Amino acid sequence: MRMIKASAAMLMLAWAGGPVHGQAPAAPGPAPVIVELFTSEGCSSCPPADLLLAELVRTQPVKNALIVGLSEHVDYWDHLGWRDPYSDKLFSVRQSAYAGTRSSDDVYTPQMIVDGTRVFVGQDRPSALNAVTRAAAVAKAPIQLVWTNGVPSSLEISTEAGKTAGGGQVFLAITEDGLSNSVTRGENSGRQLSHIAVVRRLTDLGRADSTGAFHKTTAVTIDSSWRRPALRAVVFIQRRPLGAITAIGVTGIR
Repeated sequence: MRMIKASAAMLMLAWAGGPVHGQAPAAPGPAPVIVELFTSEGCSSCPPADLLLAELVRTQPVKNALIVGLSEHVDYWDHLGWRDPYSDKLFSVRQSAYAGTRSSDDVYTPQMIVDGTRVFVGQDRPSALNAVTRAAAVAKAPIQLVWTNGVPSSLEISTEAGKTAGGGQVFLAITEDGLSNSVTRGENSGRQLSHIAVVRRLTDLGRADSTGAFHKTTAVTIDSSWRRPALRAVVFIQRRPLGAITAIGVTGIR
């Protein structure tokens, strides 16, 4: 397991925009693929999907793909006996917006969406593997991510003209791994639930220009309750409105 984690970390450094100090530039690696999971601790069907996302991220089972998880806890289960401590209305709105782009009212948990385009029930492993395999075959642009010193730290984000779709929306997600919670009420009462890649904050950074270029430096504030070694910054560009993801960058938190 340590070897798998180390390999994934090195690939993420390569996609963050540069080699490790003192090493030669890394050869092009597997294509990053974003797997979003809309989930809730209040939903009895969600724990198997949470476990599937963890398996996908930790074992990286699809050749030529680097799976990047985004676990987004919706808030519409919170009034049914248990308030999910990781829930945010923003994720419920995002999920509904996805349905709107498909002219659908089909919003449910658990739901997986791969690279913004392929939608299926969140615990469906064969569909997940198929969707990731297909997504990895579609070329994406890397996003350059560079930390600058300061309190709070700032992240410089840039892409080159012509490398991605013009006018795409740029998002920054801060995720945290290794979260666990004891649920005392609701449909999962009495269960200890574990999560990976929980989105702690999702920020809309603006739009790439008409050529696909984007450059911005943004301050990244970390809540004192978050565990810095378990955090990751994921930046991605997505066709509007909430379409295909065309560029991805991933880095640890400085």
